[in-house]
Amino acid sequence: MIIPIRCISCGKPVGHLWEDFKEGRAKGQDTKKALDNAGLERYCCRGLFMGHVDLIDITGHFKRG
Repeated sequence: MIIPIRCISCGKPVGHLWEDFKEGRAKGQDTKKALDNAGLERYCCRGLFMGHVDLIDITGHFKRG
């Protein structure tokens, strides 16, 4: 699915930080360091990113109808 624009719990805008987090993980950083570098401090926002599964590429292969 697509990352939410705002954190579900606190309402902080987090959608723009997803690419920074994803790039950090691709470079081989551990999750904690990637979240810190993206600027996520609250546990609810961090949990949102850690629990997110990027399925948009997988679901894009299926056609409607």
